[in-house]
Amino acid sequence: MPRLHFTPPERFRFTTDIQIYISHVNQGGHLDNAQLLTLVSEARVRFFKALGYSEGDVAGHPIVVGDIGAQYQSEGFHGEVMCVSMEPTDFNRYGFDLAFQMREKATGRDVARGKVGIVFVQREVKKVAQVPAAFLQRLDAVFGPDAP
Repeated sequence: MPRLHFTPPERFRFTTDIQIYISHVNQGGHLDNAQLLTLVSEARVRFFKALGYSEGDVAGHPIVVGDIGAQYQSEGFHGEVMCVSMEPTDFNRYGFDLAFQMREKATGRDVARGKVGIVFVQREVKKVAQVPAAFLQRLDAVFGPDAP
């Protein structure tokens, strides 16, 4: 399988800081790959919260993660604070990719980047739903338009 490569967007409109706890570190002494996804998931929850939503109700629809991919740039270590930046990209009829970039806050060292595929769902029938217009409007109202 070829290596994953992600090119970050030109800018990120959402950023949050998350500290690496000892429970995030593996026996090699650095951020565990499964725990990286935990940190990205926490940042994703904060992204939606900054828009006034919970993941169970984003403009009337729950969202699910359709896929996720990550590319490591360097190790992360216990006690370091990660600055996790996110930007919605590649919208389609039923969702979008939430691109992320993780950097160590004190030095700006790149730790990881990737994307989370977000899919909107119709709660009652548990099938995909179209991206709600209200979500797109709120996104621009809170973070500003996506054009740099």
